[in-house]
Amino acid sequence: MILDESVWLHERAWPSIAAYLEQCDIALVPVGATEQHGVHTPLMVDTGWATWISEKVAARTSVLVTPPLHFGWSPHHLAYPGSITLRPETLTQVIVDVGESLLAHGFRRIILVNGNRVANLPPMEIAATKLRFSTGALVSVVDVGLIARKEIAAICDSAPGAVDHAADAETSFMLHAFPQLVDMGRVQDPARSPREVRFASHIQFDHPLDGNLVLVHASSEEFGERTKPWGVAASAKSATKEKGQRIVAAVIENFVAYVEQVRITELGAVRRPPIPI
Repeated sequence: MILDESVWLHERAWPSIAAYLEQCDIALVPVGATEQHGVHTPLMVDTGWATWISEKVAARTSVLVTPPLHFGWSPHHLAYPGSITLRPETLTQVIVDVGESLLAHGFRRIILVNGNRVANLPPMEIAATKLRFSTGALVSVVDVGLIARKEIAAICDSAPGAVDHAADAETSFMLHAFPQLVDMGRVQDPARSPREVRFASHIQFDHPLDGNLVLVHASSEEFGERTKPWGVAASAKSATKEKGQRIVAAVIENFVAYVEQVRITELGAVRRPPIPI
């Protein structure tokens, strides 16, 4: 890779992409969301995770990053104005189309980067599986919360729910990466205490990491009732820029290690798909 060129695919001219493909066949594809994150952080938090982390990892590993997808699977957040969702099958198909376009040029290793922690995983995993089975390419999903789940949980040890939506971890990330978009003076505690439940309704980010799970997606009405009036389920008052620095350092370190693992993974024949039409 020419070091003085951007890591962003869309900021290069096509001859530069052709030259890159002679040396490397890895592409990162950031997938975020446009959904409410309380009254103290903006709707772009999840896209911020995906793009900011991807850019830093790409700079460390000399790989390319595609333009980000700003929309994810966020139906429950339509309880609050401004949130936008794609149907899960739409998100899956968009990612498949992007992947097939990249594979048509000779990319053979595609890492989908999920910034909408956990929520986007079902449609993204289906897309990755479709691409793998149809072409033989190495297509995987890196979730920015799960790739350093233990480290983030240890950093955000202030209270249960610290790694929840728009709480300690996400606000700390924003204070580090996009401080101009955070208003800590507007942070609000949730109006309701967390319910004691025997089974978690989604993959856990904080302790105990070995808790029992039952996967169930809240409706927009249920989510709105559970998080009103602020759109948060846990407090962000303990968030700091220093925590954000430690969180992203852990995520980047683990992600870089994974990219290097992908780089040396042996692949068989990769079938170039037809152009999406």
